[in-house]
Amino acid sequence: MDFSLIKGALESKSYGKIADICDELMLQVAAQGIAFQDEWPYAIHLLGHLYINDVNSARFLWKTITSAIKESKAEVVAAWTIGQRLWMRDYAGVYEAIRGFEWSPEAQGLVTAFSDLYTKRMFELLLSAYSTISVGDTALFLGMNEEDATNYALQHGWIVDSSSRMLTVKRQLIVTEQKLDPSKLQRLTEYVFHLEH
Repeated sequence: MDFSLIKGALESKSYGKIADICDELMLQVAAQGIAFQDEWPYAIHLLGHLYINDVNSARFLWKTITSAIKESKAEVVAAWTIGQRLWMRDYAGVYEAIRGFEWSPEAQGLVTAFSDLYTKRMFELLLSAYSTISVGDTALFLGMNEEDATNYALQHGWIVDSSSRMLTVKRQLIVTEQKLDPSKLQRLTEYVFHLEH
């Protein structure tokens, strides 16, 4: 079976394409009636779905994997453990699942990239949900110890109150230019004029 597209995506760090490549390849192989269960890179496939934050597809894929594969391939189970933690919104558990397994060289880059992306997603969640948050809770959400979480937050402009161990969230100001389309303004003017007369 030719997994060169998957290997190429992993080597070029095109992790966002992994799930689609695996899905397409799986459909092609299945359409040809080729048995592929033992050879299939299920861990990479699951991690590809998790990387793009598609837990539903990862969950569906997990349900299609035979018991024999689940029992014989620990990395597949480890990948799904991350999916389970995501599904249950066990934020700290996601990091525990990532760190709790010795990933193969093929999966290591994808897992590391997922972990970094997940940390960024969690930080954005904290940005949108909190105005102040404890250092401990921040560390839990970011999968870091309290010192690293504090430093991470400070690097992003947050303020720490050492006595209360609270972080004040600093939201980034997003400046958007509103462009006025003259044709839309003209149509609006004509419409208002028509309504008045």
